[in-house]
Amino acid sequence: MSFPNPNEPEYHGHSHNDGTEPHSHDGTEPHEHSHNEAEISAQKEQILKQILTSEARMRLNNIKMVKPELSNLVEQYLIGMATQRKIPGQITDDQLKQILLSIQQPKRDFKINRI
Repeated sequence: MSFPNPNEPEYHGHSHNDGTEPHSHDGTEPHEHSHNEAEISAQKEQILKQILTSEARMRLNNIKMVKPELSNLVEQYLIGMATQRKIPGQITDDQLKQILLSIQQPKRDFKINRI
């Protein structure tokens, strides 16, 4: 294992063969993406803290560990409702259960076969 030389500047990233630094497709620096993602995540958590009771937040966090895609769906739904001011007060654990059930309901397709 090698340790960085304290007398040399640290380098965190990759450079191209022409000596230029890599940029993302939208022109921002790569580290800006992680900063933006962290900021968005913090905003999302703040909104969820405001609109969910502690029991509902615990349930959503438990779901996130087992089914992250379902958790993301529910979070997007809740944040969308909150930004449209359609959530009066806080969502309880029982209300969150109802939301989860409605999201998990399989969509039924009906086919009519003609004879």
